[in-house]
Amino acid sequence: MDAPAHGSGPRTGRPERSRRALVAGSVGNFIEWYEFGVYGYFATVVAARFFTPEGGSEAEALVRTYASFALAFFFRPVGAALFGRLGDRVGRRPVLILVIVLMTAATTLIGVLPTYATVGALAPWLLTLLRVVQGLSAGGEFGGAVSVMTEFAPPGRRGLYGAWQSFTVALGLLGGAGAAALLATLLTGAQLNSWGWRLPFLLTLPMGLGALWLRLRLDETPSFRAVQAHQALMAPPAREVARAIVLGAGRVMGWAAAGYTFLVVLPSYLQSSLNATFQQALVATVLANLGFAATILPAGLLSDRIGRRPVMLTGALLVTVLAVPLLNLLQDGGTSSALKGAAVFVAGAIVGLMAGPGPAMLSEMFPTSVRYTGLGLAYALSNAVFSGCAGLIITETIEWTGSVDIPAYYAAATCAVSALALLTLRETRAGAGAERVREQTKRAEKGS
Repeated sequence: MDAPAHGSGPRTGRPERSRRALVAGSVGNFIEWYEFGVYGYFATVVAARFFTPEGGSEAEALVRTYASFALAFFFRPVGAALFGRLGDRVGRRPVLILVIVLMTAATTLIGVLPTYATVGALAPWLLTLLRVVQGLSAGGEFGGAVSVMTEFAPPGRRGLYGAWQSFTVALGLLGGAGAAALLATLLTGAQLNSWGWRLPFLLTLPMGLGALWLRLRLDETPSFRAVQAHQALMAPPAREVARAIVLGAGRVMGWAAAGYTFLVVLPSYLQSSLNATFQQALVATVLANLGFAATILPAGLLSDRIGRRPVMLTGALLVTVLAVPLLNLLQDGGTSSALKGAAVFVAGAIVGLMAGPGPAMLSEMFPTSVRYTGLGLAYALSNAVFSGCAGLIITETIEWTGSVDIPAYYAAATCAVSALALLTLRETRAGAGAERVREQTKRAEKGS
């Protein structure tokens, strides 16, 4: 498809509405990835509290923790399809309100769950159930938030506005890392393992209430209002939509896999494979996320000027070439701390080149009538397979092969495939050529 997001739709209106949409759209993503980071950073603690029956090994518990993580990710496409369909039918605003309520409730409840020592085998099932609810709500979050942000974006600024969605990923992961680092500093190991790990999850409640207030004040997008009366006329063929979803997932799979590997799996990998302390692993993760955050907005802005494809393709190729050398620097005991810090910072910065233009690129692949569903499913499918399974795949493969280079191979391979998919991308920034689906959308929107 590769149809421009809303270049043919009505103007977005007052600048304050665009800014309000930007904040309301991105705040839910912050909460989602804050929890995502917290769960990843405390994976070893969660494993001990919920997945270690008497006599079970730590490695086995960690694998089960990542399996629960992966299961939640596989409910993201379900949520994307369910909430996306609602969002394309009844509007972006009411569905985004619903998903933020579900996400906040599920994450907060993790903070009060009884552990294995209290309720036995019921504990991991309760945790997995809440992870499933999180997966469903997260699946509905991305498509709606990106739709709102890009449909309200001023002309020629879709890349920058969409990049804020990725920027809040970095902020959420940094927030989770900051909370974990603060607790690791203030609490003893016994306190952290006993009750301290619950605090970051409970903090989601006030954040979620703030996000709910912002979304209650959100307007419906002009593009959705314009096409609401013409859904049947505007709907593209299902085969075209399915093809675009698969292609979109391929274009962002490297972003999903490399991002998760460098930004979330890294702490557990450094501890389990390179014997780093919890504090050292968190410092490395913070540096990686700082690098990630540093390039996202510039990459989104640059994509508004030169196109989505060259910026994202550069990021995918750089990961393919540099993943192994960067990881080898971390593994080398003779490498200075400063050089290791620079390596993880660069790794995060390269991922930001893909994450900045990514949301706008996905949004521009689908017309308004199927945008919430289409871009949400493309993103959710990619993340379910290549992010949700990353911890499980990497941990199991290291155990099986004994190779500590597996994370780098995983990131490089997925980015190589993404690079091939990105070569098929037709530029859809302001002024780029349109396709037949766009023309159908224009005629229907003019008819409104």
